[in-house]
Amino acid sequence: MEQTDIASIKTLAGRDVFVIREATLNDLPALVAQRRQMYEDMGYTDTARLDELEKAFELWLHDKLEDGHYRNWLAESSDGRIAAGAGLWLVDWPPQMMDFAPYRGYIMNVYTSPDFRKRGLAKRMIQTIVNWCADQRIETVSLHASCEGRPVYESLGFAPTNEMRLRVP
Repeated sequence: MEQTDIASIKTLAGRDVFVIREATLNDLPALVAQRRQMYEDMGYTDTARLDELEKAFELWLHDKLEDGHYRNWLAESSDGRIAAGAGLWLVDWPPQMMDFAPYRGYIMNVYTSPDFRKRGLAKRMIQTIVNWCADQRIETVSLHASCEGRPVYESLGFAPTNEMRLRVP
């Protein structure tokens, strides 16, 4: 896929101009920092645990970016600042009655920097990912939504499912 196929530029009513581009390994520090900031914004304050998370995520992310099982898109402002980002983990999935695609998409690490919130960037990031999934014939995409993010995802057609979870002690 050519870079021009995934990049988009939009002027937002007299505000900044944003370029959406796919992240590379060179963006690894920014992606790790965004994930940490996401957790801090959700109220996590254990600095030692956040430090451990950064290290573990950086290793995981490097491998997944390198092998193509994780992709990330970034929105950059006209002055080069990363305004927002969102990732897609391509999870191996067996054929099922609802679809036979070999992967499911799991959207994660959706984050918009405080200075750029309320401008529609998260929605644009998710739509970019959904469009990429459609192009790749990935038929099922899921995510975990925060209370703040739920309306954005619902506006794009995401709906609650029957998934259940158990934390194994």
